[in-house]
Amino acid sequence: MEISIKQVEQQQGTLNPLKFALWISLASISMLFAGFISAYMVRQAAGNWFEFVLPWYFTASTMMIIISSVLAHLAVEQFKKGKERLYKFYLLMTFVLGLSFVVLQYEGWQAMLASGIDLKANPSGAFVYVISGVHVAHVLAGLAGWVVAMVHGFGLKFKPTQKRINRLQLTAQYWHYVDILWVVLFLFLTYYR
Repeated sequence: MEISIKQVEQQQGTLNPLKFALWISLASISMLFAGFISAYMVRQAAGNWFEFVLPWYFTASTMMIIISSVLAHLAVEQFKKGKERLYKFYLLMTFVLGLSFVVLQYEGWQAMLASGIDLKANPSGAFVYVISGVHVAHVLAGLAGWVVAMVHGFGLKFKPTQKRINRLQLTAQYWHYVDILWVVLFLFLTYYR
């Protein structure tokens, strides 16, 4: 038996307050990164801008977070369908790939440092560190949400209640957002030169 958040909202006649709070948070995060992108473009136009290619770790991390977002969606769907084993597998793999994203980002920063691109040498490198670093902070917040989901998934009796479905969907929606946000940032940092 599948229960959707929209069905609950229609029954209650109101928007889920947690979903509304999530949307407000995502709008704030979007404004933060829009500010970073705007500052990047203005500073680049001012000159003294060192061009470099992002280390391959950033491409690999992008693949990890995209796959983890797909798995997050599958975890929610399997939970709603009552398929415990698949739900737990996708839940765990979402977390593992999300953690891999963070590790690969760190490796990308290390590769940049090894090639002489640090925070002080040129603003172009500093912007990459700041933009990707702040994004990683948001990914870590998402990983904390997945830890809570795994505690519930592996610690509580398997029972797809509406409250647990809502909570899992909100975690997945935040995760999809940080995924899409990274893809946009990665494409911007890669192709806007």
